[in-house]
Amino acid sequence: MFGGLARRLFGSSNERRVKALRPRVAAINALEPEISALTDEQLRAKTSEFRDQLAAGKTLDDLLVPAFAVVREAAKRVLGQRHFDVQLMGGMTLHEGRIAEMKTGEGKTLVSTLAAYLNALSGQGVHVVTVNDYLAQRDSGWMGRVHGFLGLSVGVIVHGLDDDERREAYACDITYATNNELGFDYLRDNMKYDVRAMVQRGHAYAIIDEVDSILVDEARTPLIISGPMEDRSDLYVALDAFIPRLVPEDYEVDEKQRTATLTEAGNEHIERMLEEAGMLKGGNLYDVENVTVVHHVTQALRAHKLFQKDKDYIVRGDEVVIIDEFTGRMMPGRRFSEGLHQALEAKEGAKIQPENQTLASITFQNYFRMYHKLSGMTGTAMTEAEELLDIYGLEVVEMPTNLPVARKDDDDEVYRTNREKEKAIIELIRDCKERGQPILVGTTSIEKSETLSEALKKAKIEHQVLNARYHEQEAYIVAQAGVPGAVTIATNMAGRGTDIQLGGNLEMRTERELDGVEDGPERDARIDEIKADIAAKKEIAKAAGGLFVVGTERHESRRIDNQLRGRSGRQGDPGRSHFFLSLEDDLMRIFGSQRIDGMLQKLGIEDGEAIVHPWVNKALEKAQKKVEARNFDVRKNLLKYDNVMNDQRKAVFEQRLEFLAAESISAPIAEMRHDVIDDIVSKHIPENAYPEQWSSKELEEEVREVLNLDLPIVAWAAEEGIADEEIRERITRAADAAAAERAERFGPDITGQIEKAVLLQTLDHLWREHLATLDHLRQVIGLRGYAQRDPLNEYKSEAFELFEAMLAKLREAVTGQLMRVELVQSPPPLADEGLPEMHAIHQDPQTGENEFAFAEPQYAAVEENGAWPAGVNPNDPTTWSAVGRNAPCPCGSGKKFKHCHGRLA
Repeated sequence: MFGGLARRLFGSSNERRVKALRPRVAAINALEPEISALTDEQLRAKTSEFRDQLAAGKTLDDLLVPAFAVVREAAKRVLGQRHFDVQLMGGMTLHEGRIAEMKTGEGKTLVSTLAAYLNALSGQGVHVVTVNDYLAQRDSGWMGRVHGFLGLSVGVIVHGLDDDERREAYACDITYATNNELGFDYLRDNMKYDVRAMVQRGHAYAIIDEVDSILVDEARTPLIISGPMEDRSDLYVALDAFIPRLVPEDYEVDEKQRTATLTEAGNEHIERMLEEAGMLKGGNLYDVENVTVVHHVTQALRAHKLFQKDKDYIVRGDEVVIIDEFTGRMMPGRRFSEGLHQALEAKEGAKIQPENQTLASITFQNYFRMYHKLSGMTGTAMTEAEELLDIYGLEVVEMPTNLPVARKDDDDEVYRTNREKEKAIIELIRDCKERGQPILVGTTSIEKSETLSEALKKAKIEHQVLNARYHEQEAYIVAQAGVPGAVTIATNMAGRGTDIQLGGNLEMRTERELDGVEDGPERDARIDEIKADIAAKKEIAKAAGGLFVVGTERHESRRIDNQLRGRSGRQGDPGRSHFFLSLEDDLMRIFGSQRIDGMLQKLGIEDGEAIVHPWVNKALEKAQKKVEARNFDVRKNLLKYDNVMNDQRKAVFEQRLEFLAAESISAPIAEMRHDVIDDIVSKHIPENAYPEQWSSKELEEEVREVLNLDLPIVAWAAEEGIADEEIRERITRAADAAAAERAERFGPDITGQIEKAVLLQTLDHLWREHLATLDHLRQVIGLRGYAQRDPLNEYKSEAFELFEAMLAKLREAVTGQLMRVELVQSPPPLADEGLPEMHAIHQDPQTGENEFAFAEPQYAAVEENGAWPAGVNPNDPTTWSAVGRNAPCPCGSGKKFKHCHGRLA
């Protein structure tokens, strides 16, 4: 009650924050006459003037008002677009390191130029992050004109660039890039063997477009760089032989959850078998050293007890092929991960293909938290405000619209069955098309959009279906979705970054219809014709009620529904939104549709009749909030586990960079050698023990094995009155002398190169092994909950122990190799040729597909025999699907795609 009263008196916190921005907006407006009077050269010179003021001690905040005024003027001259006052507020919010929520059509792309320009003045680099290559290219070419006019350099990072091109783009004042490319470049940089080969130059400031998509929707799936592992066929075959020897009491299978676990009796049985085979370290299956064995035992158990031949997979020749559980089709090329596919191959006696090993990985949550300042913009973030503040420290500020929103949002219509719902939707689409009202239909999946498309074809209603994989084509379809009578079907994730303008999009039509027409009177006349056509069509569409947005069901997140709804009613245009639901929808089933169905039948609801009531909307919103809260908890829990690995990753990467950048690493190498000697001596000479209790012979053998030194330690130990400290000093002196002798023989330069090569290659190898072990540990740690122990605390403690063990292994392995190394011809080169074969993997959270998997393979046949894949028409870009940037262009020009139809704008 008091909160509501305070809001009425003082305004909400959001309103107060927006109000605080207005004085600076007034100051920028006051400068406009003065800035408008400047010539182009004088306006461009302002950039150097601002940089001089920064060097003299002024801050970016001091320069905000004049810098924003300069960018606004540059945009007017270059793009013919003047920033609205609300856009200036959005730019200030971005500069403050917050998220600006701006409705669709409010010009977020133009807003980013303000904060990007101001922060680029510091010379540390600004990253503008987009969700796909098309938007990165489009925005860098479009908004980059403003920055270029003001004397700033602009780069773009997309899939297919080489390291030199990337390094050049990152060196620019402002760099446009996709989230995937930024993350992969960071991981690849930390695998390089030469500082000069690295491409990124730090993480100063990032502006994330569609920030909710990147930091919330994609937060769960990590970016992974993987490479082939060493052959473990013997391990799979050996473990596979144990499973048929288990009895039903040894395991439990839960088909619903798709899990198979060993019982206590099963653990003991497996332990005995592993011990007999000599495959168990220590006496306990669940000791840390056996994490990998436990993981592969579990996968072998799943392969035998959960996966059925000819149902879940088939054996074709010497290959195990997955069968899609939904379509029943074979999925050649797809493989189960985490060693499960290898376990199935062992079960069926097929050839075991090597596993891919994770070489490096990071989540977007942890990548973007590395930036010193982070900001973002989107049309829908308020529903996720708590998560964005909690995890990233990003506050969401809702910007007012430039013109009042005139869209009418109807109450939801709820039908009993999908059949009735589909019929109602088709009738509405037919009515809109006849009246000339453009209509955008949103579905929750590609499969459902195709189903609706089939129904519309049967009803003989012309329509467009968005293909979310070919972003350029998608952008054109979305841009023309506001033409009178246009019917466009889209998945809720599709069409981002492109505005739906009533009557059509002038820029898109000009680009497509006047491609190849030279500048001159003819082109100008054609542009005027297109403008007149769009203006006439806009009036028809407005008279018919503006863009009608239809949702075919509610998404589990309110944010996705709001994104769809927000497509209509841009810049004060009329519009309408309407959601159709049925009791067979996923969300309604979760909500409890059986109870509602029974109630509706009692009320006598007839076939084709719907319920429409504000209470239904409220009940659905509550259901959505519950699902959102659950998803937030899942992401938060995953982050807690990932933070453990992230802390270790940061320590390893920072240390690696120090080694890489140092001219000489002789001091750390000597320190490692001394630590190894301390560990060896402490192991064989316990503290406060008498000489007769020392393991002198074993110490002598280990010194020979690790340090390559033949020392008379047994004789030393027999000397009267000798202490363990004396033994340690003698070993250290001998080891240091051997190292010094070797360094003198090789010379300082070659010794330095060898030390660096051995240290970095050993660190990389052990880090990869450590990542795999942590991955396996994470999958089995949940079982500790049955023993009333917190899995997260157990994971932290065991991960720390494993990390300590990895560092000890590193010291010993590096010392051992350097004490044995001999120069044959030349030192090992520290070149990137030493990097392993790598594959970039990032699963799309919506479809589960690897975004990098469907690029180039289908076009390989073109280079070999000139044959295009089935369904590809060289004259129709809509049939090309996703083409890799280095693949031949499907148009048949003979050029690579990136130099032809895929060239940067």
